[in-house]
Amino acid sequence: MPGMITRVAASAETPQSTSESAGRIVSIDIFRGLTVLVMVFVDNLDFVKGLPWWTYHLPRQANGITYVDMVFPAFLFVMGMSIPLAVQRRIAAGDSAGKIWWHIVARSLSLVALGLFIANGPQVDPQPTGISAASWALLGFAGIALFWGVPSTAPAHKRLYRILKYSGLLLLIVLAVIFRRKTVEGNAAWLDFSDWEILGLLGWAYLLVGSLYLFFKKHFKKLSTKEVLPLAASLALLIALNAMSTAGWFHWLNRFPPYAQPFEAGLSSITMAGVLASLIFLDGTRANSFRAKILYAFSYAAALAATARQLTPLGISKLRDTPAWCLYCAATNILLFLFLYWIADIKRWTKWAAFIKPAGANALLTYFLAYVAYFNPTLFHLTADGAEGWYGVLRSLLFAALVLTVAAVLTRCKFRLHI
Repeated sequence: MPGMITRVAASAETPQSTSESAGRIVSIDIFRGLTVLVMVFVDNLDFVKGLPWWTYHLPRQANGITYVDMVFPAFLFVMGMSIPLAVQRRIAAGDSAGKIWWHIVARSLSLVALGLFIANGPQVDPQPTGISAASWALLGFAGIALFWGVPSTAPAHKRLYRILKYSGLLLLIVLAVIFRRKTVEGNAAWLDFSDWEILGLLGWAYLLVGSLYLFFKKHFKKLSTKEVLPLAASLALLIALNAMSTAGWFHWLNRFPPYAQPFEAGLSSITMAGVLASLIFLDGTRANSFRAKILYAFSYAAALAATARQLTPLGISKLRDTPAWCLYCAATNILLFLFLYWIADIKRWTKWAAFIKPAGANALLTYFLAYVAYFNPTLFHLTADGAEGWYGVLRSLLFAALVLTVAAVLTRCKFRLHI
């Protein structure tokens, strides 16, 4: 997520040699920014009719992967790559293990809360809630901006920032208390916990994988084989749990609707795959040259793809969250990141990516701006809803460009969302 980054070295031959002390891994920002931008674009494509099959998510019963099915895994993957950087940064700042644990828990629960807000927003029943769905959502966005917004870092504004922050939290609590929705049976009910939405799923994966990384990290001062092996074993265990769940071994999970299972093993395996990938690209203990990184990356991607092939009889499906889908996406992301790493951090060709800089550095804000339009009846007309064919694609592109532009303006004004 935003803020979990370090710098790249001045030397193109061995960029890892000074990255810990000085710089920023540009390719992580670019990868994150591209992922958020494509996510906004494909979400809008869902409103468009009459496009080729590969521009939509495949149906639940189908087997296969479209590029749309690979967008969310890319965000999970880059989030996993960011975890070691975030932990190392906090250790370098002198944070205790307990403080880092608390940060992981707080960030995870914040993502879950934001996911629940997005999932429940469209379900507001105005009569028992007391306000319209649009007003509830607008006030919710205001509370989010106040509580998670970072408008200024000036010491003189510290007191005002705290007042605004806790005013936002109070507003969100009030909105949660008054929230009511109508069930299928026609009864009034409180928040719906059957869907965590994308942000909630990110939160659960971050909590599980971040906890595993920190558990092993605190026992070893350096990234040694003793540390890598437990992380690799954790990835293997998550893959096995995902395979057993897909095969129907855990019947008790059936009480959870699809994509509503906390600590979902498949999504967590993609995140853990990103953690291990960061040891190739960002650590340098083993891959201390770009040639070595290429060898490790291709070997790692090939191993994941070979495992996915063995698990293909369980199906390849995003909506069923099969292990083959998870592993094929993780393998693809390793190679995509290798390509971006070569372009941005080895060749230093970064000017082309200037347009996605706000989305990379202020990803949460960029993502939420799209939902401001989705939840507002007036702004919703800016989306591609009701469009057909390639005209709908153009509308989706224009909407993504508009979101990126607003994010750029707010970022330039030094406003960002940070959890």
